[in-house]
Amino acid sequence: MKMWHVLITVAVLVAVRLVDPFLLESSRLSYFDFLQRGQDVITSEQIVLVDIDEQTLEKFGQYPIPRSTMADEVYKLGNSIIAFNILFSEPDRLGGDDDFGDVLFEKNALVAIAPSNRTNVDYRPQGTGYATFGDVGAEEIRPELSGMLFARPEIMDSAIGYGTISSTPDADGITRRIPLLENFEGRLYPALALDILRVAAGDISYQIKTDELGIRFVRIPKFDVVTTDDMGNVNIAFWNEFNRYSFTDIDKIPDGSIAIVGATFEGSNLIPTPLGSMYPHDVQANLLKTMIGGVTISRLPEFKIYEIALTIIGSLLVIFMLSKISILISGVGFGILAFSAIFGANYAFETNFLLFDPIFGVLTLILVFAHGSFVQFYANFKQKQMIKGQFGTYLSPDMVEMLANDPSLMKLGGERKEMTFLFMDICGFTPISEHYKNNNDPEGLVALINDYLNQMTNIILENGGTIDKYMGDCIMAFWNAPLPCENHAEMAVKSAIQIEKKTDELRRRYCEQGLPPINVGTGINTGDCIVGNMGSESRFDYSVIGDAVNLAARLEATAARGDYLDYKTIYSSHTMERLETIASRPIGKIKVKGKDEEIEIYTPEYK
Repeated sequence: MKMWHVLITVAVLVAVRLVDPFLLESSRLSYFDFLQRGQDVITSEQIVLVDIDEQTLEKFGQYPIPRSTMADEVYKLGNSIIAFNILFSEPDRLGGDDDFGDVLFEKNALVAIAPSNRTNVDYRPQGTGYATFGDVGAEEIRPELSGMLFARPEIMDSAIGYGTISSTPDADGITRRIPLLENFEGRLYPALALDILRVAAGDISYQIKTDELGIRFVRIPKFDVVTTDDMGNVNIAFWNEFNRYSFTDIDKIPDGSIAIVGATFEGSNLIPTPLGSMYPHDVQANLLKTMIGGVTISRLPEFKIYEIALTIIGSLLVIFMLSKISILISGVGFGILAFSAIFGANYAFETNFLLFDPIFGVLTLILVFAHGSFVQFYANFKQKQMIKGQFGTYLSPDMVEMLANDPSLMKLGGERKEMTFLFMDICGFTPISEHYKNNNDPEGLVALINDYLNQMTNIILENGGTIDKYMGDCIMAFWNAPLPCENHAEMAVKSAIQIEKKTDELRRRYCEQGLPPINVGTGINTGDCIVGNMGSESRFDYSVIGDAVNLAARLEATAARGDYLDYKTIYSSHTMERLETIASRPIGKIKVKGKDEEIEIYTPEYK
């Protein structure tokens, strides 16, 4: 397999991940949302939601509700904390701000402020105290806002706390995190949920830990550390449910609750979240519950490096498998790697709320496996075509197909092995040639030779032999390559016997046609040789070389000369010793060219 093709695919995909286009980022965020949706729903008993709903408008009229009316309702609240996720940035049209402020002063009440491109009042509330631990001030880390919408001074001064109601939507418009701190005019303002937590703790300040990389965490001493990203954002756990009350039923809220008030009537603002659209006070409630529960959903910057590194390792494993084993087994390995990536990411979230991205890794593995499989398939296809092209004229169709399906059955290149070789030649060919010459029929001679050789070839192929070459009216064949053949000597001698019988049959037919008689001489030998692709880089043949081949050719020449007229098939003692079912008769000893010692020769005994 041309591995570098697939490595290029890996490199391109890694480059894409480094760029992190919107589609990839969106897929990753969708997966993180899926993790949240898979969590068990937790119902909070302490935090409740108070809805200014249709029932409220039906009772008190259009929104905004007169603040004196709101004051009357809030007054009914027992000993609970109440936070308004509502901006009171404009004066009440009926002049009820003072009344509302008086009631808030008696209650543990917080109000909302909101980042804006303008500031609505010159008034600046007394800020909540905070302490920064670290070499870098948090004010230097958070970008400074151009404006802030504050509640009316009568209301701000009466509230026990206040906080921002802002969010940080991701590229797909979904809110998954909220900044705990906002910087306005060089001062930090807490998120509404954070200040609710401070009030619940009975504390007057909060702590911020920073380093040279950014904000590490925010802490209110009586609660767990709230881990943030470098910019002070907190990932919200949205799998919480809260008991809901209409604003008209505020008196039914249990004492000791934390009540967050927001608008839910038709036309109210909705915020997209991983678990669907929510009202803004739902988001603040989930943030508050996230902090109280000590849930830290983390995605550290180094996770990206880990994901890319693991993806590269996984891709290299897939490439290695495809280069060494079949596509099917590699597919099982690929499936295990992909499953491990998804399972590992799920496990990391279930156990420690860590956000690892398996999407890029799995996508990369899919593309690498697909590309690698195609390359391997194409390589196998080319190999099969090469095998069929190279051996189609040497072997039977069944043997060619067997080789093409399992190339491991042969060794292309060169190897030493024991084989049996057969040379056969037409005896008495000259009279036949003269007959056709005298009749000015060269085409007839070619047709006769082709007919004869075709039938002899079929016999050899049917017995598992490989046709090496045709030399005029001579055939060279061998057994035990490229496919193994344990009884190769037996099959070669069997072929020779069948060739004799077929030649006798053809002789009678040719004589009936007025042609001279035809005979055959066959020489067989068994021994070691070198078999494989022989030739140049541009042109080669699958053939054999070795002394055993030469001896078979010498034996065929002996048979063709008619030195042993009664014996059409001659084979050596090396072949005879490997015959199990064919009886042999010794016919003498001969001395062949290139051999100092005489060779014992045999012929088969058959009826």
